[in-house]
Formats: sequence, C-alpha cells, structure tokens
Amino acid sequence: MQYSLGIDAGGTYTDAVILRDSDSRILDTSKAITTYPDLMVGIRNAIDKLNPEHLSKVKLVSVSTTLSTNTILEKTGYPVGLILVGNYTVPRKLPADYCISVKGGHDSNGDELQPLDLTAVEQFAISLKKKVSAFAVSSYFSTRNPEHELKVKEIVLKLTGHPVVCGYELSQELGAYERAATAVLNAQLIPITYQFIHSITAEIKKRKLDAKILMLKCDGSVIDIKSAKLRPIETIFSGPAASIKGASYLSGLDTCAVIDVGGTSTDVSIIKNGVPELCEKGAVVGGWQTRVKAIRMESSANGGDSHVWFKKCIRIGPRRVMPLCVAAVRYPNFKEKLEKTPVPLRTMLSEHTQPTKFFVSTGADPIDPTESEKKLLEIIKDEPLSIYGILNKMNRFPSPAVLDSLIQQRAIQAIGFTPTDALHVLGEYTEWDVETAQIGAKKLSRFTLMGVHAFCKKIKQQIAKNMVYSLMSFILEGRGKEGIKKMLEEDVPVQYKLNIPIVLLGGPVKAYYEEIKGLIDAEVIVPEQASVGNAVGALVGKGIKRIEIIIRPSSMENPDQNFLVFTPAGRKKFEQYSMAIEYSHKTGEELILDSMKDFGLPEGSIKISTNMEYLSPPGWKHTPMETKMIFVGICNPEMLTN
Repeated sequence: MQYSLGIDAGGTYTDAVILRDSDSRILDTSKAITTYPDLMVGIRNAIDKLNPEHLSKVKLVSVSTTLSTNTILEKTGYPVGLILVGNYTVPRKLPADYCISVKGGHDSNGDELQPLDLTAVEQFAISLKKKVSAFAVSSYFSTRNPEHELKVKEIVLKLTGHPVVCGYELSQELGAYERAATAVLNAQLIPITYQFIHSITAEIKKRKLDAKILMLKCDGSVIDIKSAKLRPIETIFSGPAASIKGASYLSGLDTCAVIDVGGTSTDVSIIKNGVPELCEKGAVVGGWQTRVKAIRMESSANGGDSHVWFKKCIRIGPRRVMPLCVAAVRYPNFKEKLEKTPVPLRTMLSEHTQPTKFFVSTGADPIDPTESEKKLLEIIKDEPLSIYGILNKMNRFPSPAVLDSLIQQRAIQAIGFTPTDALHVLGEYTEWDVETAQIGAKKLSRFTLMGVHAFCKKIKQQIAKNMVYSLMSFILEGRGKEGIKKMLEEDVPVQYKLNIPIVLLGGPVKAYYEEIKGLIDAEVIVPEQASVGNAVGALVGKGIKRIEIIIRPSSMENPDQNFLVFTPAGRKKFEQYSMAIEYSHKTGEELILDSMKDFGLPEGSIKISTNMEYLSPPGWKHTPMETKMIFVGICNPEMLTN
C-alpha cells in the first residue's frame, strides 16, 4: 500500500496531508504555524503531527512553497553575473549585479549571426569568480538555437565551478530581454533553493522514508527535486497553483472558480475541464516580467491576518500581522499587556499607533542596518512591545519608516487585530484565545459608533465583499473594476450570477459562506478538507504536464519546403511540413509520457490532448508561417485505483 505526503509551506500556516494512492483517500491532515525565515521548523512541526503509521508508508512527497516568490519580492537573492550574447536591446536595467554584452547570437531560424566572443566570456567569468554565487546567460534567439548559451555555460562552469542558468532552459518563448530577466532571477534563487531542498531531503532521510520528492510549479504541474534545484524560478506562485488543483480535487469538479483565503491575501482563479488557465505572457514577480508560464490568478491584500486598524474609518490591510488571539498563545503575558496598553487619542492614530498594535523580534538579522534600526532592535526583543512600551524605553516614539524597514526585512513581526480575531469574537472560529480577541475588539470599537459584536460583523462582511469583488473583477477583466466595487460597497439591489460553482479554500473560510451567497448567485462549495486544500494541491499537481513545439519554414522565399522544428529537446530540420508535423506529434507525446512516468504515474492513466495554433498573414496561401503545438498531459485519477 503506497501513500503520498503533500506539504504547503507558506502564508500563516504550513499544511501537511497524507493521501492513499490506491483510492485517493485523504487519511490524515495537520497544520503548524509557518516559521520565518527558516521554513523547515514549521514543516517539521506539521509532519510531527501526522500519524506515524501512515507516514512510514509514504513513497512520494510533493511540496509547494512561497520561498522563491518571497526571495524575489524581498530582494534577498544571491549576487549574479549576467552574460548577454548578441545584438541585445535592453529597455531598462536588468536585476543582475554584474552584466556584460558579448558578440554572438543567432537569427530567427537558428543560424549564427556572429561567432561567439569566447575571450570576453572568459575574462568576465574569471573576474567575478569570488564576487557572485551563480551566472546567467541569455543569447539572441537561443530558443531557435541554444549553441552559444551552451558554450558559455561550458566555459563558465570550467573556470568558476558556479551554477550557470541558460535562458532557453526556462522558456521557449521569444523575448530576449524577458528571458534574460528570467535567467537572472533563477540564478539568484539557486543557492537558496539548494539549501531548502537539502533540508527537505535530509528531513525525509532522517525519518527513514524511501520517498521520491517533487515540487509544485506555478502552472499547476510538478518538477522533480533535481530539476527544481536548477529551475527554482518555476516554483514562483506555486501557492495559487496548489489552491486551484486542491480545490478541483476536493470538490470533484473539473470546472469551477476558486477563492483561496490565506493569511496575507485572497487569491482567485478558474479551472476549466481539469486544466488551469495560464497567463500567456508569463508571471510577473517583483515588477519583473518573466517568461515562466503561471496560472492566471488575481491576488488581493486581504486575508485572515490582514491588519484591522482605525483612522477616520475602519481600514483592513494591506499588511499582514500576527492575530491577537494567536499572540496570546505564543506569548503568555500578552493578554495582560494588551489590556493595560493605553488607548491613543483619535488625533494620534496611524497604522502603527493603534491600541492593539505590538512588535516582537523574529531573530532574523536585517541587511546592513542603519543606526536607527540597530537602536530599535536593541529595544524590541522576544516579548511583544506596543508603541507606548517602545516610548518608555527610548523616551520617544519610533520612526514609522524604521518600523516599516524592519518589518519588510522580517527582522520584527507586527501583531494586531485581524479578521481572524473578529471571527473569534463572533464565535465562528475559535482555534486560539477568544478572550484576547474580545479585548482587542473592545479597544478598537471605541473609535466607531458600533458595539463590539457589530464592529466584528462589519469586518466579516467587508472581507466577504472583498472576496466577491476580487472574483468578479477577475472574471470581468478590463470591464470596469470600479463599477463592480461600487455595486458591492453601496448595497445596490442587484446580484451577480455565476454559472459555474465557486469553491472556497482556507482555514476559517466556512464562516464566510452565507455572506458570499448573499452577494453572488452561484453554487458555493466548502470542501470538507478546505483548510488544507493547498497541501492536497501540492500532491495532485503530479497529474498535469505541458509541452510546446514550434514549426516554421526555414525560408520565407520558399515557405512550402524545408521546415524547422523547435522542441525542448532541441532543433530539427525536415523537407516537408507533414514530416515536421508527424515528428512533432511523436516527440510531444513522448516528452509528456516520459515526464509523467517519472512522477510515478502509469502510462495507462495519462490522457494527452493536443492544441494547434497557426500564424499567417491575411491572404497567405502557403503552409503556416508558424505552427505552435501545445501538448497537455492529464492524469485520470480513476485509472490509478484500478
């Protein structure tokens, strides 16, 4: 009997789930608070809570994590040297610490434009050997012929021993600048991902589990642990990918809308016929347009741990804080501190000056801290301090900018009132300390004309409106977000109707069911295991794989003869279009089957669909100028139980 373990490490909680492969039954689940900056502590805590007997039978482990996304957003990646090959146009600065352009590159057919300048590559590599941790190389039209990128990789590896990321390895899409940015971001992540994967692997070995390890990609498929080390950029946004796959699996629906309520954000997306919709241009992360295919989704900065604060009116977010009810469990004296903290004058209120806002050290060191940051870190230690507590120790209020900087660098953690606290007061989610949440609600509601219960009800209703607003603006993309928001905010007697079911995921998401039903006419489903949907999604992602192949005439002078086929396996030439099509069909299906069999899926369980896209100008009477063949392999879960 073979079992699989799914882990989702990110947001507020790290979730773990054990699945029995023979009948796809969920046998055990667990949750633990995510630990920053070392995610492994939270992962260990989640695994420790699982049934040891079930755990001993695990043969496959699949992980989704926010590690790659957070590293890029926080700009904490390792230094990288970038080598651009060919006649590049660089519209704006790339995210590399060091960069050089050298002669070389190919044309759109993959023919060499200029010989590669090997001397320049060698000098650049030697000069940076002790300054960078990895290199990235992006050659002009390397998607048509990666010869120069591969040669640069060979030289740099020989001279430095550092990892080298080639642009063509990450994307078959055109766009030299975006491919270069993707390669650099990937190179920045390699050392961090190495450490994380090493820790995961060591943990599995320590527990004496003979299990294959996979990581979820941002397109909803999975990648083996060896490839994840080399292409960690593909794991960005694996959280939303896990949620949509998990929602489909838990609900038994292959077409549905998904609302995933996490600690920091609410993510919305749609899956159709078992395949998530992709953002064709590639994922945007940290302001960088990449060429990595990711699930199309929309994220809003409103989650269970969004900061609820008051300044002229009730505000929710956009920043995440530790809920008061959680802080009371983690810090024994916190409830008493909260009760005794003075309530500021209305005129003093700001995001940080609130009667329920506290700060505590995470133990992480900031990067090159200023003197002001050092002084504040000497004050904020392992016990939560309010603004007034800091004032008593420093004889002045701390600078908001310094607090912001230390929070951004995760050197300190903010604590405050949240929607999770509101649900505790309302008695609809009571996993943590209810009394502390009540104290916080009483202090904040003084600034409103509402009682404590009405105040918390208002917060809950606003969160539900934000969920529906995010979903409808996602579905009605480009059709006036403000109109959608206005209708929901002003309680217009009109209701949206959705013809596909909505699946809700997240810990306390069941509490929002009635509010969402009142705002939108649709079937709303809360699966039984909604709280661990992402961990389930990390497992079932092994059931999907995509491959793209491009066919082009080698010359526009005679477009009906001699064709080039570009596949992830390399470039091939054929005299006839029919031969190119036949080869592409065979190669695409073989790549899908080989990849999915590596994930432990039997061949009989895999269904492959092929979509053809043709590009030709109006009036064109020849074979297409470009043929794109998209192969999608989907696992049929029913075949796994036979």
